[in-house]
Amino acid sequence: MSKLIPVIRAKKVKTMEDRENALKVIGEVYLKEKSWIRSSSDQIPEDAGSRDDISWFLVRFNNKPAGVLRLLYDPVLEFPPELKVTLNENVDIEKLKKAGKFAEIGRFMIIPEYRKYITVVLRLMRAAIKEVIERDYTHFITDVFENEPNSPYNFHTRILGFEVVGKHLYGDLNCSCTRIILTLDILKNYRRLKEQKNKIFNKLTYGIKGLFEKKLSAKQGV
Repeated sequence: MSKLIPVIRAKKVKTMEDRENALKVIGEVYLKEKSWIRSSSDQIPEDAGSRDDISWFLVRFNNKPAGVLRLLYDPVLEFPPELKVTLNENVDIEKLKKAGKFAEIGRFMIIPEYRKYITVVLRLMRAAIKEVIERDYTHFITDVFENEPNSPYNFHTRILGFEVVGKHLYGDLNCSCTRIILTLDILKNYRRLKEQKNKIFNKLTYGIKGLFEKKLSAKQGV
């Protein structure tokens, strides 16, 4: 008897039902598993589905909440002293600000039982990338925890091409790990992964390659 193929779908959080399902994921991962927050109920604003400055995405596995991801648009690329930030010597913060339009990836998590399914991660990321490209954002910036068991650091850097620009000691989550600051030039790495004929690339960009090609053509003046 053949195994049933799981139904994995990702979407933007727009309704109160979406929000409740996303909060279940946050409660399972950031509250119960990691103890990084004191409460999950205040993590997603009630008006999140109608805001332009922030987007939340939810992925379901056979209709069960499996993971979430948050995007913050146009983050302030200034680092308060209390975060104890150190940037790499080759990083010029002013040049970084002028590199393009940034969207910050945060609150990226998958419930433990679904972490073995790479498709869960890719569907969630694809939904977020689609919106970012449609809104003409060009770069991602994110933090990952150093030496944290479930850190996506290797996936982000080795597969997707994120670059380390610095570190900071403190943040808004109750975690003692050092935060590694990563950035990604989206179109640059789309082109690189395309040339490599990367299998992850094909899954990550399935159905949205046309958006990327349109942006590349516009950038190249075609």
